[in-house]
Amino acid sequence: MKFYTLKNEQKLPAIGLGTWKSAPGEVGKAVIEALKAGYRHIDCAATYGNEAEVGEALKTAFAQGIVERQDIWVTSKLWNNAHESDKVIPALEKTLTDLQLNYLDLYLIHWPVAFKADVNFATKANEFLTPNEAPIIDTWKKMEEAYEGGLVKSIGVSNFSIQKLKDLMVDATHQPEVNQVELHPLLQQNELLEFCNNNSIIITGYSPLGSGDRATSMKKDNEPSLLNNKIIKDIANDHNCTSAQVLIAWHLSRGTAVIPKSTNPQRIKQNYESYEIELTDSDLEKIAAMDKNYRYVDGTFFEVAGGPYKNIYDE
Repeated sequence: MKFYTLKNEQKLPAIGLGTWKSAPGEVGKAVIEALKAGYRHIDCAATYGNEAEVGEALKTAFAQGIVERQDIWVTSKLWNNAHESDKVIPALEKTLTDLQLNYLDLYLIHWPVAFKADVNFATKANEFLTPNEAPIIDTWKKMEEAYEGGLVKSIGVSNFSIQKLKDLMVDATHQPEVNQVELHPLLQQNELLEFCNNNSIIITGYSPLGSGDRATSMKKDNEPSLLNNKIIKDIANDHNCTSAQVLIAWHLSRGTAVIPKSTNPQRIKQNYESYEIELTDSDLEKIAAMDKNYRYVDGTFFEVAGGPYKNIYDE
């Protein structure tokens, strides 16, 4: 198993199980299958709506001796409606209760976007909080408080651009350990990767396989398929492996963590076995040429008429 060592000496397993979009009744089984297959990293979030089921699965795994708490890495994320200073710790405590854990290994600010506390997903301008009403640094200070209090072992962010990282780092006491972002051969984010490497921030890539099971409302017409891409399929044939394994191995070759989602036991196992795939220099050159700065999760769902958030990726 490959690990990345954070600035605070915590060790992040490079391949994790993603739980975004995993259906009720399936996600718990997927967590158990993943732990049995060797995964030691489970990626969660409050807004996924399935942390209670993940918590039951973890409880079962501990009780059955599949794994011990100290040997796994559990990540969760602060949702957009809990950015106000008095909401951060209660939101974290709710996640800990749902997951039936005493601490998280990593807690992330899910998006650099804030909603009012009673709003699950903002669709109108008056449902948002502006960056002045809910400054990210104020949210971060409460994340630091959770870190210092032992509720979380590490803190970080998600969907942050270079500029947003710079702005945060100026006033942060504890620098972010991780930035979780969309990452795959069509969106290689080389400048962000270089910045994070230079600042000892580990990148975790989400939607590494193209997130084909997203809700139709989140999809564009004629989206490109990563799993059916000819370059990826040809490389997979050369290595006698799956396209998904090539995509995951590409992350490992770049020093980024990756959290493929699956609830299929065979694919969960195959995804984990991507550790064994050694891509050649020629493979990597071909994949490098695929970059189109194409986002499956483009963030435009936060851009509403008269709202405070535009171009959240600063592109």
